[in-house]
Amino acid sequence: MLKNNDLYCFVAKRQFNRIKGLIFILFLFLITTSVGWSKEAVPVAEDPVVEKRMLALTMDLRCLVCQNESIADSRADFSNDIRREIREQIKANKTDQEIVQFLVDRYGDFVLYNPPMKPTTMLLWFGPVILFVIGLVSLIVYLRRRRVQIEDVSLSQVQLERAEALLNENKKGKNV
Repeated sequence: MLKNNDLYCFVAKRQFNRIKGLIFILFLFLITTSVGWSKEAVPVAEDPVVEKRMLALTMDLRCLVCQNESIADSRADFSNDIRREIREQIKANKTDQEIVQFLVDRYGDFVLYNPPMKPTTMLLWFGPVILFVIGLVSLIVYLRRRRVQIEDVSLSQVQLERAEALLNENKKGKNV
């Protein structure tokens, strides 16, 4: 006949084996899914001069996927493709302006961090100033209208006597 201690050991071993099995399955799941997450290493240019020039160019170009990062800083696939394209154009002896113009022709002025002054970008350049001036004028108009609406309220003699009586009552109550 089994004693309570033997029964406890039997149940504990069984639970421990279940936990070991679950941990093993979790471990296998983590290993197999991490293999799918890994990516191929980004190739670095063979020529350090080309790489330096490419990095200088891409610091002033916006990643269209990330939008708040330069192409040099972004790790998006789009940025990898653009960097590869820029390397190829550098090797083809194109100037920096030709490469930038190629990207602008392909993706528009949005790819530039400092877009040129053109009729299509006037709102981009002067929009913040216009909004600031509109806000400032609106604030001034609002404050002037508000000043007119606020009037000095004068109390009648009866109201003044009543307020003084309430204050005196309050003082007497505190002295007691």
